[in-house]
Amino acid sequence: MSDGPNLHNLLETWQRVQEQLNQAKDAVGDEQVEAETGGGLVRCVVNGRSEVLSLTIDPSLLPESAKKMVEDLVVGAVNLALERARQVAQEDLARVAGGLGVLPGDLGG
Repeated sequence: MSDGPNLHNLLETWQRVQEQLNQAKDAVGDEQVEAETGGGLVRCVVNGRSEVLSLTIDPSLLPESAKKMVEDLVVGAVNLALERARQVAQEDLARVAGGLGVLPGDLGG
């Protein structure tokens, strides 16, 4: 007579799935994509972790003396906003998970 799936096997399977998810997340995080607007006047490169790696503004849009500073300031502001958004999302998830009696890390986050 069977009592259903073996708990030990389920736990091992869960751990393997978690490991594979973490590996996939790392691989996606290393990917880079580039986008441009204005026919290439502004270019942005981001990675799979939603981090802005670079922003390039065509010199015709800004005086050269301000260009690099504006690019750096925009990259910093966007990354800070994204980090804050991730923190808010994580806090919200933690509240929901806490209400379910589950730890956020158990959800693969």
